[in-house]
Parts: sequence; structure tokens; C-alpha cells
Amino acid sequence: MVSGLVQSGNKASVAIGSEAMQVEATTTAPGATLADTIAVPVFEAEGIAHDLEGGQLDALVDRGEARTSVGSVALTHAGSTRYLIYGLGSRDRLDGEAARRAAAAVEAEARRLGTETLCVEIPHHASDQVVEGLVEGVVLSAHRWDTRKTENSARREPATRVLLSDHQDRSAAVARGFLLATAQNCARDLQNAPPNELTPEALVARAEEIALLSEHASLETLDRAGLIAAGCGAFAAVAQGSVREPRMIILRWSPPGVDAKPLAIVGKAVTFDSGGISIKPSGGMEEMKFDMSGGATALEATAAIIELGIATPVICIVGATENLPSGSAMLPSDIVTASDGTTIEIDNTDAEGRLVLADCIVRAKAEGASRIVDFATLTGAMRIALGHAYAGLFSNSDAWAEQLLDASAESGEPLWRMPLHPSYMKMIEGRYADIRNTSSKRVAGASTGAEFIHHFAGDEIPWAHIDIAGVADGVGLPYAKHGGAGFGVRLLVCLTESLAEA
Repeated sequence: MVSGLVQSGNKASVAIGSEAMQVEATTTAPGATLADTIAVPVFEAEGIAHDLEGGQLDALVDRGEARTSVGSVALTHAGSTRYLIYGLGSRDRLDGEAARRAAAAVEAEARRLGTETLCVEIPHHASDQVVEGLVEGVVLSAHRWDTRKTENSARREPATRVLLSDHQDRSAAVARGFLLATAQNCARDLQNAPPNELTPEALVARAEEIALLSEHASLETLDRAGLIAAGCGAFAAVAQGSVREPRMIILRWSPPGVDAKPLAIVGKAVTFDSGGISIKPSGGMEEMKFDMSGGATALEATAAIIELGIATPVICIVGATENLPSGSAMLPSDIVTASDGTTIEIDNTDAEGRLVLADCIVRAKAEGASRIVDFATLTGAMRIALGHAYAGLFSNSDAWAEQLLDASAESGEPLWRMPLHPSYMKMIEGRYADIRNTSSKRVAGASTGAEFIHHFAGDEIPWAHIDIAGVADGVGLPYAKHGGAGFGVRLLVCLTESLAEA
């Protein structure tokens, strides 16, 4: 579990597994840091800027033992110090994502070698985005996802100290990259936790911790009785099959001196999704603990926004529940009523996330949100359409979609815009109620799911739906190979920063 973030001057530390990793910026030359492992960058068609005496590192590149491609790492020694030559590709294509991938490869090799202190040389004239990417790649790669194993002789612990060396002080970029990566790792910890521990009540406990980060943050929750009293019949219907209490988590960030309507960040947090009465196949059902990934993203992005003190008011609304079959579970053909009065025919109890989001989005509008963005592992259709490369973006506003795409490009968390269309809405028109929660046709599953949510968002407020079904877990990135990926945390921070600057 990632915890215990501490920052002081140009240093930051975090607990990763059983070890504490300290990350800091330094203007000391790599060779003078006394690090046992030093990582030196190399670009295509360029020599190594700070070579060893006799050109030892450049010689490795010339012989082809060290390559310049992103993700390549070559090892050599000079005395008792290890040197890792890491490729960054073409200088004119270097961005934060390339830096993350390269740094992840460095961290993995350094961990294999049993490194205690790792010094990463920052390439000359690197942007802050690249510096942040180097930090993020190391910290994300070092994240432990297998800490529950009582005996794991194959596991190597990451370095306990990481230095980022440059001629100029890069403390601000190092600290920001560290905070973002730590927030993303916190989201991954929530995702990876087993569902018998990561319950709706446990998410409330995490929200309580976040609310204590600032006197300008506050928390409100609705339990089962509160949902029913508030008319949230869609959300409550999903929860009625489980003995565990559902929770609507309403976490507010009101930065001092800012008088503006809040951005609403809405997250789906189905802490285990069996499919309910429309039960899923048993093969792969264990992965349904990840159906709370949207809620994890929303909570930990809000935590980062608070820690950074971003001057954008935020209301984070997370719908947390289990979806289980039981004698009290909702049934196919039930009709439920959402908090805006919409009646919904339940065709399939496994299309539950949109029911939870419906009442959460109605609440966001009632809270006076100026814009809404929701994150949800909503449809298998999105995974089929885009695989692990992109999350799907749906929006009722071209301008709002462009802002999200800009934040996507800055954060390195890719979005691909998908279509909304009246024909998709017609596919979920109700037979016995206003709308149905699925279409009878096995086509356009991601778009019909988005149109269901669009019904509740309406068109008066800019709204976007991010379907993260394909990018939430098991994405195989160099810095997030296994388990939860924490997708969207960095994106949301970049988005709120852009709103604060507008």
C-alpha cells in the first residue's frame, strides 16, 4: 500500500511495499553523488554528454551494446559503480510518455541489480514535463502489486533513494512528478485490494482521510436509507442485492478565495460486480474487483488536487456498492425510478454502472456543477473497440471534449473521442418505462451506454463520459504491467490546472 507521503525542500518520500523510497532533485554531478547505480541518457545521433574517462559509454553505443531506442538499457561498470545507459530515442520526439517508459526500464534493471541509491541523469535542456515523466516512470514502476505474498523469493525491492541530477534546480518538477505518481499508485492500491476488504465503507474511510488534507475540504455520505430518501432509486436498486451498505461519497474541495461553480468528478465504484441476477460467466469474474476503478481515479485525483492546492473548486461524487445476486436483488424487467424522476426498465442487471452513475450525475447537477466528467469501467464493448491503447471519450460539448483531449495529451493518458447520436438513444427507449438500461441489439454497446448517462446529464451543462474499461487494469505498460493502472489521475490534475488558469 502506498502511503506516508512526505515532502521537505527538494526531497520527497513514500512507502512502497515494505521499503521507503526517497526521491529528490540534485545539482550535484552524478559521479559525485555516491550513488551505487547511475543512469545516463543517450539520444539517436548524439554522443553521451557526460562520458567516463576514455569514452567508455560512447564506445558501448558505437558497438551496439547500448541502444538509443526508448526502453533500452545497457549495463557497464566503472570501479564499484554501475552505469546504466538508457535510450530516449530521437530528441525532437522526447515527451513525458517516452520519459516514463525509459525511466521504468531503468528502475526495473536497477531493482534487478539490487540498487540501493539510483541517480538518474536528466538530459540537457529537458522540459519540466520530461523531468516529471522520469520521476513518474521510476515511482510507478517501483509500485508493489504482490505485497500480499508471504514468501516471494523472486521479488526484488526497489531502490530506497532516487536522485534526479541536472545542472539546474529541478525540485519543482521532481516534486510534482512524485506527487502525481504517488496519487496514481494510491489509486492502484485501491484497485488491487481484495473486495472483502475494499468495500464501500472502506472507500468512505479513504475519503475521510482525503478530507483531512485541508480545512477547505469536506465530506458528506449517503447510506442506503439516505439514497432511498433522496429518491436515488437507480443506485439503490443495484445495491439491494448485497448486505453491505452502499455509499454515495460527496467530497468537496473549495479553494480559498475562489468564487466559482465546481467541476464535478464522478466515479463508478462497484467494488465487486458479479452481474447480479444476470450473472457473469465464472471465468475471469475475479477481475470484477476492478469495477471500482473509476471511483479510485476520482478519489485519488481529488486528493492530488487538494495537495497541490489547485484553484479549481471540485465536487467529487463516487457511487460505491456491490452488485450481487440474492433473494433481494433487482430482477430483469424491474422498473426503478432515478432521482430526476426518470423511470428505467431493467433489461439486464449486469448493466448496473450506468444506474449508479445516473443518480450521481443528477446529484452533481443539483450541487451546481459547471462541468461534469465521469470515469467508469462501463462496457466490455469499449475494451473490444479500443483495447488497452485508449479510453473512450463521449461528450455533449465539443469545447469540453477538446479541453479533455488537451489534458490527455499533456498527461500522457490517451483518450479517443467516440460518437453520441440520437439513433443510439432510440435503441434504449423504454417499452414499459421511459428508458431501458440496455439495448436489445448487440451493437454500439459503448455508445448506447454513454447515451443512457447522457440522458441524465442533459445538454445544458458540459459533460463528458470516460469509459476506462480497456485501460483500468492489465494494460501491460512498462510502468504499470500488472493489476490496476490508476488511469485518469494525472489527466484530471492537468484538467483542473487548465481550468484554474482559464
